[in-house]
Amino acid sequence: MSNQGYDEELRSEREYVASLYGRLDTERLRVREAYAGALRGEGFALSDREVSVGAKAREMARLKIADEGLCFGRLDALSGDRSYVGRIGLFDEENDYEPLVLDWRAPASRAFYCATGASPEGMSRRRQFRTLGRQVLDFTDEVFGRPESGERGDVALLAAVNAPRGEGMRDIVATIQAEQDEIIRLDHAGVVVVEGGPGTGKTAVALHRVAYLLYTKRERMERRGVLVVGPSSGFLDHIGRVLPSLGETSAVFATPGGLVAGLSTEREDPPEVQRLKGSLAILDVLAAAVADRQELPSAPEPIELDDVTVVLDAEVVAAAREVARDSGLLHNEAKSVFEREVIAALAERGTDRLGAGWLPRDDEHTRPEMLKNLRRDLEGSVALGTVLDRLWPVLTPQRLLAGLYASPERLRAAGADPALFREDAAGWTVSDVPLLDEAVELLGSDRAAERRAAERRRLEQREYAERVLEIVEVEEDHDDYEFALRPTDVLKAEDLAERFAERDERDLAERAAADREWTYGHVVVDEAQELSEMDWRVLMRRCPSRSFTVVGDLAQRRSPSGARSWDTMLSRYVADRWLYRKLTVNYRTPSEIMTVAAAVLAGFAPDVVPPESVRSCGVRPWARPLSEMDIEDAVAEFVREESGREGTAVVIGPPGVPGAITPSAAKGLEYDAVLVVEPERILAEGPNGEAELYVALTRATQRLGVLYSGRLPKVLRGLDSGRRTPDAFLRCV
Repeated sequence: MSNQGYDEELRSEREYVASLYGRLDTERLRVREAYAGALRGEGFALSDREVSVGAKAREMARLKIADEGLCFGRLDALSGDRSYVGRIGLFDEENDYEPLVLDWRAPASRAFYCATGASPEGMSRRRQFRTLGRQVLDFTDEVFGRPESGERGDVALLAAVNAPRGEGMRDIVATIQAEQDEIIRLDHAGVVVVEGGPGTGKTAVALHRVAYLLYTKRERMERRGVLVVGPSSGFLDHIGRVLPSLGETSAVFATPGGLVAGLSTEREDPPEVQRLKGSLAILDVLAAAVADRQELPSAPEPIELDDVTVVLDAEVVAAAREVARDSGLLHNEAKSVFEREVIAALAERGTDRLGAGWLPRDDEHTRPEMLKNLRRDLEGSVALGTVLDRLWPVLTPQRLLAGLYASPERLRAAGADPALFREDAAGWTVSDVPLLDEAVELLGSDRAAERRAAERRRLEQREYAERVLEIVEVEEDHDDYEFALRPTDVLKAEDLAERFAERDERDLAERAAADREWTYGHVVVDEAQELSEMDWRVLMRRCPSRSFTVVGDLAQRRSPSGARSWDTMLSRYVADRWLYRKLTVNYRTPSEIMTVAAAVLAGFAPDVVPPESVRSCGVRPWARPLSEMDIEDAVAEFVREESGREGTAVVIGPPGVPGAITPSAAKGLEYDAVLVVEPERILAEGPNGEAELYVALTRATQRLGVLYSGRLPKVLRGLDSGRRTPDAFLRCV
């Protein structure tokens, strides 16, 4: 294309995109006015108002995201048709709703990501726009079928991956690659496992797959919402803007330490304790711990009543305990059975004692009345209630586990490893969360009590409404009583009560996060190789449909209770209803850095092929020895210098290095510049130190430096050590 032809095309594209923004603004105004009308209740019955307000609010949110990248490309078909592709879809209402721009998730947009010269999918050209705000800066064309046509998207893709990182993760909707798009659009109802090395876009693919599923299965998915589980709060902050930027807000974000309502922790147990708590063998320990709290009295307990003293002993309690356990009820719910059986047995004993010598056991008149009176006295006995609460206590999960951890005797009784003992029994760790959740399955939740309370409130509101209607009822001796229109003719008590009922104004994400029994339409699990067998039990409860997108890299596993095989971890829950896909291209880590990281990978996972980097940055990673005191100064200087530069930077080191985060805290994150401190100590941290170092080295998108005060690990001895200093590193671009 000549320069003149290019300029004319660019002008035409700018005019078209400008018209799209004009259409967007018109649509925004229309929806905003409709939203305001819905808030006022215009044209809606009271019962429909909330639904309409919610729908208009979602539509406003969908339109709000489109200022950046409303349209990022064009497809030309062999038939001569043209289609524009963008962040959302817009239609020409005056022309049979012809699409002005296609939503990137629409089936017709697939060729924008997947067409190649070898398989053009009926397309002759793909055009990609480079934009800034609402302005088209320029475009690049790929003409299919021409020998000189290069790989699609090189210009746009490299511009995206080379751009400085901001505070959070960006969506990749304009630069999705073919292998990523195939996973995003997979039509599979079960579990999809996406494995890939650092920088392959696993997380982005998972989040875009959520957006795609919400687009194609809107009714089912939006009603139940999506749970996104990530390794740390920092990671969730990093990815938190991606789904909203794609117009989706019905997602709940949580770490493994936040999957129990009211608790959020990132505190970790020692590796051996993690292994013990993460294994399914802990289920037997928990069951035994509950049984251990269903106690027998160590000595007979006299219970004094007005007319008689009865003795509660192990025989009575054992019989009652057996009946309660055989009831099939959970611990807290079975307590009522236990109490009923104890009271019945003690009432029989008391009656026998009171009627000794004069009252036959087969008496049909006096004996039943005496039994009834004694049962009533026993039910009201504070002394008996205190004893029964001790022998069969109502337990919360927290009380059960804290009592177990703090007592070597209870640990022994439950067959638990002594390593589970800790003095700070209620200092909850990430590994405790699935145990707390499992305890609910053994003890019973308090939802039944909540439902009873809600029903009680509803009946009270109805009774109140009935009294209100009685007050305003027409007097019977009124002159026009026979023909008068009474309040109850047009309004029932239930309707009036409904108007005064408290409404749950929380959005879906807030309601789901607070409700342990909420089940999601889909679950995304990032860094899934770190999850234990017990973690997976929690997640499977949250999604009975088993609709999951699971992303991870077994080579980066650091948890001693994490996955060593996807099949071993998942097959017990989904059998063969899971698919495996692998991402092979590294879009984040430049080849200079990946070469260094690959040497570390080869040392602990020689069978794993590292992902192939698509670019180089021109800056060689370096390593430099310094004293411990000089390292502190170098780290401080690095932080100072980088704070004034465009992009992001981080110091990664073992625990205790001032100003550094640990490799585990850096998991899933990316930075323009990374300074790794004391790699030898990172290797020595736990049984998976090599995986930790691999993670640390692969966070950088542009520049990588290493500082060490002792030995440089053998796998890093090929790093450039020339005359580079931290200061020189800071100035490399």
